[in-house]
Amino acid sequence: MHTATKKSSQIDISSEKKLEEFTERLAQKVKKGDFYFLYGEMGVGKTTFVKYFINNLQLKFNEKLTEVTSPTFNIMNEYILGNFIVKHYDLYRLKSYNELKDLNIFENTNNNILLIEWPEIIKEEPISATKLYFEYKNDFKNRFLKVIY
Repeated sequence: MHTATKKSSQIDISSEKKLEEFTERLAQKVKKGDFYFLYGEMGVGKTTFVKYFINNLQLKFNEKLTEVTSPTFNIMNEYILGNFIVKHYDLYRLKSYNELKDLNIFENTNNNILLIEWPEIIKEEPISATKLYFEYKNDFKNRFLKVIY
Protein backbone atom coordinates (compact mmCIF):
# COMPACT_ATOMS: atom_id res chain seq x y z
CA MET A 1 0.00 0.00 0.00
CA HIS A 2 1.32 3.41 -0.98
CA THR A 3 1.42 5.94 1.81
CA ALA A 4 2.04 9.60 1.25
CA THR A 5 3.22 12.06 3.82
CA LYS A 6 0.31 14.29 4.69
CA LYS A 7 0.70 17.83 6.01
CA SER A 8 -1.92 19.74 7.93
CA SER A 9 -2.61 23.24 9.12
CA GLN A 10 -5.41 24.93 11.05
CA ILE A 11 -6.84 28.29 10.04
CA ASP A 12 -9.15 30.53 12.05
CA ILE A 13 -12.11 31.36 9.79
CA SER A 14 -14.29 32.97 12.45
CA SER A 15 -14.81 35.94 10.15
CA GLU A 16 -15.85 35.66 6.51
CA LYS A 17 -12.96 37.97 5.67
CA LYS A 18 -10.46 35.38 6.95
CA LEU A 19 -12.19 32.65 4.94
CA GLU A 20 -12.16 34.82 1.83
CA GLU A 21 -8.44 35.57 2.28
CA PHE A 22 -7.68 31.85 2.60
CA THR A 23 -9.62 31.02 -0.58
CA GLU A 24 -7.79 33.80 -2.42
CA ARG A 25 -4.43 32.24 -1.51
CA LEU A 26 -5.68 28.75 -2.41
CA ALA A 27 -7.03 29.92 -5.79
CA GLN A 28 -3.52 31.10 -6.71
CA LYS A 29 -2.08 27.60 -6.13
CA VAL A 30 -4.87 25.39 -7.50
CA LYS A 31 -4.24 23.29 -10.59
CA LYS A 32 -6.21 21.05 -12.92
CA GLY A 33 -6.95 17.66 -11.42
CA ASP A 34 -7.15 18.91 -7.80
CA PHE A 35 -9.75 17.37 -5.49
CA TYR A 36 -11.08 19.05 -2.36
CA PHE A 37 -13.22 17.12 0.14
CA LEU A 38 -15.19 19.39 2.48
CA TYR A 39 -16.22 17.96 5.85
CA GLY A 40 -18.26 19.61 8.59
CA GLU A 41 -21.72 20.00 9.95
CA MET A 42 -24.44 22.02 8.30
CA GLY A 43 -23.95 25.78 8.48
CA VAL A 44 -20.25 25.72 9.35
CA GLY A 45 -19.08 27.39 6.10
CA LYS A 46 -18.49 24.76 3.42
CA THR A 47 -20.65 26.38 0.74
CA THR A 48 -19.38 29.85 1.69
CA PHE A 49 -15.85 28.53 1.18
CA VAL A 50 -16.84 27.21 -2.28
CA LYS A 51 -18.43 30.56 -3.21
CA TYR A 52 -15.31 32.54 -2.35
CA PHE A 53 -13.01 29.95 -3.92
CA ILE A 54 -14.87 29.87 -7.24
CA ASN A 55 -15.23 33.67 -7.32
CA ASN A 56 -11.47 34.00 -6.70
CA LEU A 57 -10.80 31.56 -9.55
CA GLN A 58 -13.10 33.60 -11.79
CA LEU A 59 -11.09 36.73 -10.93
CA LYS A 60 -7.81 34.87 -11.55
CA PHE A 61 -8.95 33.88 -15.04
CA ASN A 62 -10.62 37.22 -15.86
CA GLU A 63 -14.05 35.59 -15.96
CA LYS A 64 -17.30 37.25 -15.01
CA LEU A 65 -18.23 36.66 -11.37
CA THR A 66 -21.27 34.43 -11.07
CA GLU A 67 -23.58 33.50 -8.25
CA VAL A 68 -22.34 30.35 -6.52
CA THR A 69 -25.07 28.35 -4.83
CA SER A 70 -25.27 25.02 -3.06
CA PRO A 71 -26.06 22.11 -5.39
CA THR A 72 -27.98 20.30 -2.65
CA PHE A 73 -30.94 19.49 -4.90
CA ASN A 74 -29.24 18.97 -8.25
CA ILE A 75 -26.11 17.32 -6.70
CA MET A 76 -23.58 19.17 -8.94
CA ASN A 77 -22.95 22.66 -10.32
CA GLU A 78 -20.36 23.36 -13.02
CA TYR A 79 -18.33 26.51 -13.57
CA ILE A 80 -16.33 26.84 -16.80
CA LEU A 81 -13.08 28.75 -16.36
CA GLY A 82 -10.94 29.01 -19.46
CA ASN A 83 -10.01 25.52 -20.55
CA PHE A 84 -11.12 23.69 -17.43
CA ILE A 85 -14.20 23.10 -15.32
CA VAL A 86 -14.82 23.42 -11.60
CA LYS A 87 -17.36 20.85 -10.44
CA HIS A 88 -19.03 21.49 -7.09
CA TYR A 89 -20.77 18.42 -5.69
CA ASP A 90 -23.03 18.22 -2.65
CA LEU A 91 -23.51 14.56 -1.74
CA TYR A 92 -25.71 15.19 1.32
CA ARG A 93 -28.85 13.66 -0.22
CA LEU A 94 -27.20 10.50 -1.55
CA LYS A 95 -28.29 7.40 0.33
CA SER A 96 -26.18 4.66 -1.22
CA TYR A 97 -22.82 4.02 -2.80
CA ASN A 98 -24.62 2.97 -6.02
CA GLU A 99 -26.06 6.47 -6.38
CA LEU A 100 -22.53 7.81 -6.09
CA LYS A 101 -21.21 5.41 -8.73
CA ASP A 102 -23.86 6.65 -11.20
CA LEU A 103 -22.37 10.17 -10.98
CA ASN A 104 -18.95 9.08 -12.34
CA ILE A 105 -17.32 11.78 -10.24
CA PHE A 106 -13.74 10.62 -10.74
CA GLU A 107 -13.84 9.91 -14.47
CA ASN A 108 -12.11 12.31 -16.88
CA THR A 109 -10.96 14.67 -14.14
CA ASN A 110 -7.66 15.84 -15.66
CA ASN A 111 -9.08 19.23 -16.74
CA ASN A 112 -11.35 19.61 -13.73
CA ILE A 113 -11.16 20.83 -10.18
CA LEU A 114 -13.54 18.95 -7.88
CA LEU A 115 -15.07 20.41 -4.73
CA ILE A 116 -17.07 17.78 -2.85
CA GLU A 117 -19.26 18.54 0.16
CA TRP A 118 -20.32 15.59 2.34
CA PRO A 119 -17.75 13.16 0.85
CA GLU A 120 -18.25 10.55 3.60
CA ILE A 121 -20.11 8.24 1.19
CA ILE A 122 -17.01 7.92 -1.04
CA LYS A 123 -15.32 4.58 -0.37
CA GLU A 124 -12.21 4.94 -2.52
CA GLU A 125 -10.95 8.47 -2.50
CA PRO A 126 -8.02 9.72 -4.56
CA ILE A 127 -4.81 9.77 -2.54
CA SER A 128 -4.17 13.30 -3.76
CA ALA A 129 -7.37 14.71 -2.28
CA THR A 130 -7.03 17.74 -0.03
CA LYS A 131 -9.33 17.38 2.97
CA LEU A 132 -10.88 20.44 4.54
CA TYR A 133 -12.46 19.96 7.97
CA PHE A 134 -14.72 22.84 9.02
CA GLU A 135 -15.61 23.00 12.70
CA TYR A 136 -17.17 25.18 15.34
CA LYS A 137 -15.52 25.89 18.69
CA ASN A 138 -16.40 27.90 21.80
CA ASP A 139 -20.18 27.31 21.66
CA PHE A 140 -20.38 28.20 17.94
CA LYS A 141 -18.57 31.53 18.44
CA ASN A 142 -15.52 30.55 16.42
CA ARG A 143 -14.96 28.53 13.26
CA PHE A 144 -11.80 26.78 12.23
CA LEU A 145 -10.65 25.06 9.10
CA LYS A 146 -8.19 22.18 9.32
CA VAL A 147 -6.51 21.48 5.99
CA ILE A 148 -4.90 18.10 5.32
CA TYR A 149 -2.99 17.80 2.07
